[in-house]
Amino acid sequence: MDFLTRDEMEALLKAPDQTTWFGRRDRVLLLTMLQTGLRVSEVIGLRVGDVELGTGAHLRCVGKGRKERATPLRTDSRFALKAWLAQCRTEPSDPLFATIRGRPLSRDAVERIVRKHAATAASTSSTFRLKRVTPHVLRHTAAMQLLQSGVDRTIIALWLGHESIETTQVYIHADIELKEKAMALTKPVDQTGGRYRPGDELLAFLEAL
Repeated sequence: MDFLTRDEMEALLKAPDQTTWFGRRDRVLLLTMLQTGLRVSEVIGLRVGDVELGTGAHLRCVGKGRKERATPLRTDSRFALKAWLAQCRTEPSDPLFATIRGRPLSRDAVERIVRKHAATAASTSSTFRLKRVTPHVLRHTAAMQLLQSGVDRTIIALWLGHESIETTQVYIHADIELKEKAMALTKPVDQTGGRYRPGDELLAFLEAL
């Protein structure tokens, strides 16, 4: 299961051109998806009136089974959405993420936006090139951020709008697999070997920790 690391998330968010209307819209869209983990259908269904930026900032959406839920907004997402809404003349019933003509984005449009900026990010990130980044990968990324921050899987299931807590189990397996791969690269403490000479890049990395 693919998901983005923090460096890869930063590369993706730097990809949209902030001097254009489209670039500003795309960055807020990507940031919102990475932080909330909303499905594409939930994102394109958002209206301006679904955004609460005051105390307890959150987004209201309608998920699977027509079930409504509220997803909290982190400070950076709240500021980004506030700035985005400030430059748009909108009514509560207008789509939060729209085309230049004010129409809701389609599923295909969101997928194209993600592919476009993932391609740009791949030019600056070697690990990005190994991944096929889709809107659902951004949802996986939001879940992994929560899991790696110590959030209980019951809360993650509620956050993502899962019907069953067992659906969230896939993220735990992915996290364990990632840690096992990292552990496999290490050497047991009682194992002898030749003298290892780290390269300059590795030394600089270790000194920066």
